[in-house]
Amino acid sequence: MLNVDEAIISRRSVRAYKPDPIPRQTVAHILEVASRAPSGTNIQPWHVHVFIGDALKSLCDAVLDAFWNEPEKHKNDRVHYMTEWREPYLARRRKVGWDLYGLAGIRKGEHEKTREFHSRNFKFFNAPVGMIFTIDRDMGWMSWLDYGMFMQNICIAARGQDLHTCPQAAWGSYHDVIEKHLGLPSEQLVHCGMSLGHEDTTAEVNKLETVREPLDAYVTFHER
Repeated sequence: MLNVDEAIISRRSVRAYKPDPIPRQTVAHILEVASRAPSGTNIQPWHVHVFIGDALKSLCDAVLDAFWNEPEKHKNDRVHYMTEWREPYLARRRKVGWDLYGLAGIRKGEHEKTREFHSRNFKFFNAPVGMIFTIDRDMGWMSWLDYGMFMQNICIAARGQDLHTCPQAAWGSYHDVIEKHLGLPSEQLVHCGMSLGHEDTTAEVNKLETVREPLDAYVTFHER
């Protein structure tokens, strides 16, 4: 069991997993621990769909079919991050992108390799457990903040079980396929996905080391 600092610092977005199955009770434990995340007036706006085994393959097959055969028909129904990228966010985004593609052996302009690499999102990077997160459409921005804290708790609780995760915004672009696959009620929307499993330490992509800004770049202490 890692201490809290170790769990947070060792958390990484892992993009290649061993096939080793994860016991259902372990997944349930992680999600139960994560539910202690704060939420405004304790409304707990999250709902998690956990996919294992044949159910996991069925979901992946449905989304991959859309990804390869009709990608132009699918897009996220919400703004992911920004409508137009600007500094300093653009430079950070570019750096992690080129670092990751470099580890994957993909050079600029290699569109087929890029697309194949992107498709791995929709296999949950071969993790034995995949999760899709949904939320009621009428929830406000504070509930989205609450959801983020819940998901971060999952990432940290997973480290306590010697497991890794990768939160994945990509699933939101195929929300219509997922909504149909799950039979979601109209009042719910697909937020994103997450992979969960044991890291494949032999995979080059898992050598990615992301850079964090120094404390004085994002913290202002007010003492007088």
